[in-house]
Amino acid sequence: MAIASPGATLRDEQQLIGSMVELMKTEQQLLVSADADGLSTLTPEKLKLAQQAAELSRLRHRALGAAGFIAGEAGMEPWLAVAGNADARGDWDRLLDLTREAKELNRVNGMLLNKQLAHTQGVLSALRGPANGNASVYGKSGQTVAAGPSKRFVVG
Repeated sequence: MAIASPGATLRDEQQLIGSMVELMKTEQQLLVSADADGLSTLTPEKLKLAQQAAELSRLRHRALGAAGFIAGEAGMEPWLAVAGNADARGDWDRLLDLTREAKELNRVNGMLLNKQLAHTQGVLSALRGPANGNASVYGKSGQTVAAGPSKRFVVG
């Protein structure tokens, strides 16, 4: 599908990135509350929005190339300078603002995810016991019982 102007997709891109920002805010709340089930429901929607945004971006890049500009993000500023359209300039600036917000949310959510992962790995390590093979396990009474080789000597 071809578009007439590089500015034609900007509002749709804004809407998609805005939806992604809201989704990432929800994701952040779920990460803070360690709600794995809630997080798993967001992943397909996040992927769908990212794919749609990428497709609109590709259409805009093709339109830039067809108009004689660099067929990428670097072509927008020269196109805006020549087009002289205040609406397109405002739409582009708003899209850039939303994209920066999404990038920051993604950075913070990544840090939260890494924190959750480190916590989970710490819990698993504690359950596994020490690395020297003398791990403790829980017995029938619920108390820890030494597992591993016995330290008693056989005298004979």
